[in-house]
Amino acid sequence: MISIAVLLVLGSGMAHAVWNMLAKSSGNKQLFLFMIYIPTTLMLLPGLMIEIVTANPPMSAYLLLFLSVFIQGGYAYFLSKSLTYGDLSQVYPMMRGISTFLLPLCGVILLNERLSVWGWLGLGLIAFGFFLSSGIFMRKQRIHAPHRVLFYTAAVGLCTMAYVMVDKVNLQHFSPTLLLEISNIGFMLGLAPFIRFGEIRWVREIREHGKWLAVGAILSPGSYLLFLFAMSMSPLIYIAPLREIGTVFGTLLGVLLLKEGQGGRRIVSAGIIFIGILLVGMLGI
Repeated sequence: MISIAVLLVLGSGMAHAVWNMLAKSSGNKQLFLFMIYIPTTLMLLPGLMIEIVTANPPMSAYLLLFLSVFIQGGYAYFLSKSLTYGDLSQVYPMMRGISTFLLPLCGVILLNERLSVWGWLGLGLIAFGFFLSSGIFMRKQRIHAPHRVLFYTAAVGLCTMAYVMVDKVNLQHFSPTLLLEISNIGFMLGLAPFIRFGEIRWVREIREHGKWLAVGAILSPGSYLLFLFAMSMSPLIYIAPLREIGTVFGTLLGVLLLKEGQGGRRIVSAGIIFIGILLVGMLGI
């Protein structure tokens, strides 16, 4: 079962990086992200209603579902802003690594947990990779990450950490497909304030990016569904770090396909962040 979970989570990480690249390359980020969630949301809606009616979880489980919707809405909002103002090769490694950085740090500070030497080394590498990717200490102003990009990216990482923890608990009471539908609904609600329904740009987006909308409609919900199934098979501490192979993959997509600048520095920083994530996740305890 563990080997199947590993394959699922690796596929999830790569699929996540690809649909983020598609969103980054689109003209209207909010509209593209909203549209790729429509097919799966409509498809899973009947199953959601049936399971909600037939399931008999405690009231706290329903409260966690509402919390998941709220967190996913925030995730969608901050993700669209990050992809609008920042380069994929810059923001993607940071948004994926920040949750791995903060979770063990909170455990040490708030819960008196302990990290091994390897765990502290991993945290140090992640932090160094963040600074290297952001260019915050670089002399040339043009390669600095704007403060708003750093804020949006950090917010995406915090939302990612929160919804993964909430959904791990929710898996005790609900199926992965129901949690995916809840995730989809929250994501679309987070983008709804940006969407003007009935405008001609819907037609333009379909005409110009129709095939990529179709690919995104499969990869975006599909990547999280794979991760939900993997979480139901294996402890989160083992599989979550493996999903972050997407940090390197997403950076390569940004540099090689989107032709973003500072490619060498960003690839190196993504590699450093990924090594740090593996050290924390596999040798940190």
